[in-house]
Amino acid sequence: MRNSSIYKAVFVAGFGTLSSIVVSAPAHAQWAVYDGAAHVQTVLIAARELQQVNQQAQSLLNEATMLENQARNLANLPLSVLAPLEQSIEATKQIVGQAQGLSYNLTSIDQAFTRTYPQALASPSSAAQMTADAQTRWQNARGAYQDELRVQTGAVQNLDATRSQIDSLVTSSQAASGALQAAQSGNQLTALQTRQLADLTAVITAMGRAQALEGARQVESEEQGRAQLANFLNYGAGYTPGSAQMFH
Repeated sequence: MRNSSIYKAVFVAGFGTLSSIVVSAPAHAQWAVYDGAAHVQTVLIAARELQQVNQQAQSLLNEATMLENQARNLANLPLSVLAPLEQSIEATKQIVGQAQGLSYNLTSIDQAFTRTYPQALASPSSAAQMTADAQTRWQNARGAYQDELRVQTGAVQNLDATRSQIDSLVTSSQAASGALQAAQSGNQLTALQTRQLADLTAVITAMGRAQALEGARQVESEEQGRAQLANFLNYGAGYTPGSAQMFH
């Protein structure tokens, strides 16, 4: 269909040119020789060249659009919550690291249980020593419960910041202009979930620590009571009757 239009245009152009030659030629002049086939061929070549130019222009336009899309897909997300996220994780870590009494250290825990929470009291200790050990165990249990509350408070305080950061990331994700921005929004949302899991882990750990120390205190109190009872009942050989001389 397009070729027929081109041929019609060529025919009209050729006919117009021939008419102008016939009309403008003087009566005494000789007839000019007009090569219609050559003219048509020239017009067709020009049409093909124009078509090629249009195709090249369209190809350049497509390449420019592709480059623009690539640049949009590679654009970084202007919003980042990684810095405050790291700060909140570090704050939770510091709270956990400030554990009273027994710290989260295998060596110190083993040493404390060997000294303060022995499996059995082989020999009775002095009253002052038993009182001091019982006081240490009570302080450890009390400090663990306080540490648990501090960790829980830190996790609750992070909720407001987490909600605000999630809202900002969701808004940025919905307004993302490229794939990279959308992916970065998703990654930061995942990081926020990881922070929440870290807070939850810290809370559960603190709760377990408090319960473990309280349970150890109760067990050791029972052992101390058993040792004290055994010491009380171990009164030796008892009374041995003998002869006595009352009068000289």
